[in-house]
Amino acid sequence: MIAGFSITSLLLILLAGIGAGFVGYAVGASSLVSYPALLAFGIPPVLANASNTVGVVGTGIGGVMGARKELKGQAVRSIMYVVIGAFGGVAGAFLLLKLDPSVFEFAAPVLILLSSLIIAINPRGRMQAKQAAADATAQLKHIEATEATEATEATEATEAAKRATTPTAPHRPPEQLVQPMSQDSWWVWLGVAAVAIYSGYFGAGAGTLALAVLDAAKIGPFHKINALKTLIGTGANISASVVFIIQGAVDWPAAIMLCIGCFIGGYIAPSITRKIPANIMRAAAVIAGIILTIDLGLKTY
Repeated sequence: MIAGFSITSLLLILLAGIGAGFVGYAVGASSLVSYPALLAFGIPPVLANASNTVGVVGTGIGGVMGARKELKGQAVRSIMYVVIGAFGGVAGAFLLLKLDPSVFEFAAPVLILLSSLIIAINPRGRMQAKQAAADATAQLKHIEATEATEATEATEATEAAKRATTPTAPHRPPEQLVQPMSQDSWWVWLGVAAVAIYSGYFGAGAGTLALAVLDAAKIGPFHKINALKTLIGTGANISASVVFIIQGAVDWPAAIMLCIGCFIGGYIAPSITRKIPANIMRAAAVIAGIILTIDLGLKTY
């Protein structure tokens, strides 16, 4: 036994973390796996949620490290999102700890159902499709321009000009740029702050919510706002974790094993999810969320 957990229990939490990291990469809903797993081991709801927040920090950090290319040239916006995420995470964490535990127990089924519905609506998938269409259009224009250029080229000088217009040129097409922060609408910042608070309080589906806010504001193309939304969640989870740790609200054996599992799951997910239709992964997450909502609802209400 380690701090009340058997070796078998800790290994099962590790497996749950692997599943959470995998699902988090595939459909952006890691907490729909990790949070109920902690509940299943008898950890009280508030303590389970705080420990889950600590456990999934590793996933966010790994995501940010892997998105350095997408975040290049966005230092100011990145810093702002991390800062907003951090403050929002603290606010959400204090709400979780200071409100009566029954408030969270009452709200948890509703929040999980909301997360499931967000995944079912799939704003991420629509954004990916829209980005793919934009990329295809840009590629078509490039091919047409290349063919027109090739028809008139006769010298080495024109050959050099042609090479400057190939996809390897350092210039980016306009649709790949992120708009200046000065053009952001006021409600975008309120939305980012609300997502950060939600991340600190509960967090399931927060990444999808952030993605929806940034896309609605037309901040930039999918792959860039996907990296930006990771910053919001990472800042919120880190600051919320600090609050939970200071307040002694973390079940460390569970949180550590969950964190290790999330790293593993997030690492192996890309090569596996390429072979599984996204709709199947999404449907599984939605069904799991609905079942969990019903189960918690029956126990709570």
